[in-house]
Amino acid sequence: MSFDDYGFVVWITGLPGSGKTTIARGLEAKLREKGLKVEVFDGDEVRRNLSAGLGFSREDRETHNRRVIYVCELLARNGVNCIVSLISPYRSVREYARRQFPKFVEVYCKCSLEECMRRDPKGLYRKALAGEITNMTGIQDPYEEPLNPEVVLDTEHDSVEYNVKKVLKKLTKLGYLRK
Repeated sequence: MSFDDYGFVVWITGLPGSGKTTIARGLEAKLREKGLKVEVFDGDEVRRNLSAGLGFSREDRETHNRRVIYVCELLARNGVNCIVSLISPYRSVREYARRQFPKFVEVYCKCSLEECMRRDPKGLYRKALAGEITNMTGIQDPYEEPLNPEVVLDTEHDSVEYNVKKVLKKLTKLGYLRK
């Protein structure tokens, strides 16, 4: 199989509430407009359907991420482009993902912890601070920022549209999208 036949994988990482899902869905819409085959792997959906029963220990998080990597491998080698929207807090797992795909783009949704806590779309930060949940990334569990992502999005200050265009521009520059 040639390089051109492979789908690409856009791996979107960041703190809970940093805008990963919003960026993923915006990117998905733009790629579908271009007629591309696209699948989105959102952390919450994947947990419900592929990783039910896993908790939030480091081992369970790594298992969850590796399951997504495996499914993306199956799809990408069949020409389907994958957008992964997972916290994926550990660099080691993201680096493992990078090694699995000929076409891989790591996208970091950079947003301050304070802003993510202010947004708190699912009430997770509030619950973590109240001691109702444990292993919350950014509170009780670390988030290891990417060291060399292909794209850094300022989701605290820039618009969704601007950030989606930034990812599309990188995909084009890398030769994964035609102009």
